[in-house]
Amino acid sequence: MDPQFSWQFDSDHINWHALAHLYRIAPLGNKTPEGLSLAYSNSMFKCIVSHDSQYIGAGRVLADGVDCAYICDVAIHPDYQGAGLGKHIVSELLRFSAGHKKIILYAVPGKEAFYKKLGFKRMTTAMAIFEDQNNAFTMGYIDES
Repeated sequence: MDPQFSWQFDSDHINWHALAHLYRIAPLGNKTPEGLSLAYSNSMFKCIVSHDSQYIGAGRVLADGVDCAYICDVAIHPDYQGAGLGKHIVSELLRFSAGHKKIILYAVPGKEAFYKKLGFKRMTTAMAIFEDQNNAFTMGYIDES
């Protein structure tokens, strides 16, 4: 871990408005502070990275402790993308998730190669229902089949 960064692995003392800002500029969508608070509270593992009191990276894992862990919402501040921070966050989340029979994630379209380098393989049977199916199709998360 880079000593100039502060790493947090719990939900204590998070500024949810600042975290929502990180997700908005990453860009990973408009997540509300209240929604992020609930999502992080319900996540078994979490990782939040800050630098100079600013959130620069985050991610979390929904997990059942035995069978399935789902890495989600990995967000990196645009000024820090491409510097290895995302790789380090995912590596920490993978370390926390060790022992689960499967670790799953879905990537923002175009980022699949990044996750492939970290050992993830494309699933052939993954399916999803999105709140906004048309937007998910437009963004490339799902196809028409």
